[in-house]
Amino acid sequence: MKPFLTGKRTLDAAPLRAPHVHKAVAPTGAARPAAEGPSVEVVKQGDKVMRIIVTCACGEKVEVECLYPAGS
Repeated sequence: MKPFLTGKRTLDAAPLRAPHVHKAVAPTGAARPAAEGPSVEVVKQGDKVMRIIVTCACGEKVEVECLYPAGS
């Protein structure tokens, strides 16, 4: 199977960064704690990254499986 990104153009752009989370002020004047941001987990086998797991602040998870050419 041909990898999806084979032959695709790359874009020279600044790297992504986490959105800025503002602290909300409760009606009583006490600051509420900011929501926890996204987290990224990397599953490795030896020196190779096998899977990247991104967990959103809302709890949704996205898993990216990393495939390598045979013999590499």
